[in-house]
Amino acid sequence: MARSAAEQTVSAGAPLSLDLSCFPDVVLFAPKRFNDARGFFSETFSLRHLASLGIADAWVQDNYSLSQPKGVVRGLHLQRPPTAQAKLVRVNRGAVFDVILDMRPNSPNFGRHACVELTARDWNQLYIPEGFAHGFCTLEPDTEVIYKTSRYYSPADEVGILWDDPALGIPWPIDPAAALLSPKDSQNVPFAAIEPIDWGAA
Repeated sequence: MARSAAEQTVSAGAPLSLDLSCFPDVVLFAPKRFNDARGFFSETFSLRHLASLGIADAWVQDNYSLSQPKGVVRGLHLQRPPTAQAKLVRVNRGAVFDVILDMRPNSPNFGRHACVELTARDWNQLYIPEGFAHGFCTLEPDTEVIYKTSRYYSPADEVGILWDDPALGIPWPIDPAAALLSPKDSQNVPFAAIEPIDWGAA
């Protein structure tokens, strides 16, 4: 369920849980880690394991971001059809406050968001199907985020939504004046300014 800023105060030490009852097609999971005296081994990507979770996307691209300071905000981003993207997001180092926003006009949750803390410590991953905008705020310095996409990047289909739009009520863990954004993300528009997207063409 979407949470308002009054309902939830977020910090790196207070992980959030994603309410999957609102978004049953979004999947939060953690691959197994096999630890020993040397460190650990983990299969971070397995089509067989994803299929067991009901995830059948064909992944075409890996993206990597390094955010050196704490408080970097990236998003909210999505691509329209015909290059709409599913994403598989994980944190290789550090931690992020991760946000998804339902952008499907025919969904009962249209315009609602959910938040989760993804960390290298917890080794969790988030599957985000087509139809959602996505963004995150780094909770630790030198945070590395790796995510797969089901379609290639297409600037012509890219949509950017204002991360701190008051109408969305997202409880970001940082004061807007302190957030570090790219010039491009600083120009993103409010949710209400986005023309409804026809996801039937995806």
